[in-house]
Amino acid sequence: MAFGSLPKLGEWLRSWRQPNTADQILVWILRGCFGAVVIGIATALLVYFDNQRKFEVGLGVFFGVLVVGFTVVMVDVAVRNKQITTISAIYFGLLMGFLLGTLFWAALEPLLRQQLGTEPPQELLASFRGFITLICCYISISVLLQTKDEFRFIIPYVEFSKQVKGSRPLVLDTSVIIDGRIADICETRFIDTKLIVPRFVLQELQSVADSSDKLKRNRGRRGLDMLKKMQTNSKIELQIHEANLPELREIHKVDERLVVMAKALGARVVTNDYNLNKIAQLQGVEVINLNELANALKSVALPGELLMVRLVKIGDQPGQGVGYLEDGTMVVVEQGRAWIGQEVNITVTSVLQTPAGRMIFGRVEGRSGPVPTASASSGGQASPPG
Repeated sequence: MAFGSLPKLGEWLRSWRQPNTADQILVWILRGCFGAVVIGIATALLVYFDNQRKFEVGLGVFFGVLVVGFTVVMVDVAVRNKQITTISAIYFGLLMGFLLGTLFWAALEPLLRQQLGTEPPQELLASFRGFITLICCYISISVLLQTKDEFRFIIPYVEFSKQVKGSRPLVLDTSVIIDGRIADICETRFIDTKLIVPRFVLQELQSVADSSDKLKRNRGRRGLDMLKKMQTNSKIELQIHEANLPELREIHKVDERLVVMAKALGARVVTNDYNLNKIAQLQGVEVINLNELANALKSVALPGELLMVRLVKIGDQPGQGVGYLEDGTMVVVEQGRAWIGQEVNITVTSVLQTPAGRMIFGRVEGRSGPVPTASASSGGQASPPG
């Protein structure tokens, strides 16, 4: 895969995998039909006035109808982020305003007739009635708009909870995509539910892939490759979600946005980030931790196996060298400091698997020495027992 095409991955996925594409097509069909009906009505009115020998009046009505109709369409296209809570608040506000206006007018009309005389002008009564109705509509709409977050008025005047058919969808975070094991799990058909990748996670992957740090850049590109692999996998359904939910407007941190989004969608979070795992559990969001899943299965690297790893830095204990596997797993090599910057074959001596991640301990092939035990310092590096 050419790295130059990686920035286009997100746009490609968005254009072909968005579930609301069909809805958008239907909306444009509706707009086209509306425009055709408006043109038809305007033409019919023009013909009518022309038959009445009032062509100038008909021409004015023709253009007036066209301007009003297409202004409605332009406003609809311009206002993209429509909220059902706002629309329903205005809708119910108008209904409630007209209802209250009718009730108030039924109570006030006898008093007004008594004060104005037995036969007051109908225009005056209509003006009073319109004024009362206008006041009721204004108060109703204003109150509902200001309280729509507490009372979401959705037809028919109740708020429905989201109904999820079948299994609950899974929301993937950045770490689990870079890890890559989720793509292998998908190949086994173990996952039969929808996988959701939020737009902000895709943007974070892109920023990591564009990092000046080589290690981060390689991890970001690996994540994009894994995402592409899952996207082309016909065994699963992958959706790039725009994440334009009202609940996310005031939240900027990726981990918090993931948790809030999963809660809003009734989904579960898939991650191998220990901190994100805890945050999600505290907020009542179910989490699937791939490290815990791997801990329940046999380890990939067993003691006595041979691995090739590139040592990139020194450990925190004398003689230790530290390297990383392609998926980011830390490998601590005893007496490996002399091979920093080189790829070496090591013999696995032990494997530590925890919910926070997996660590492999070993020694350079052909060298003898004490077997290090699995323990880690706060900086993420391991040391043998004292």
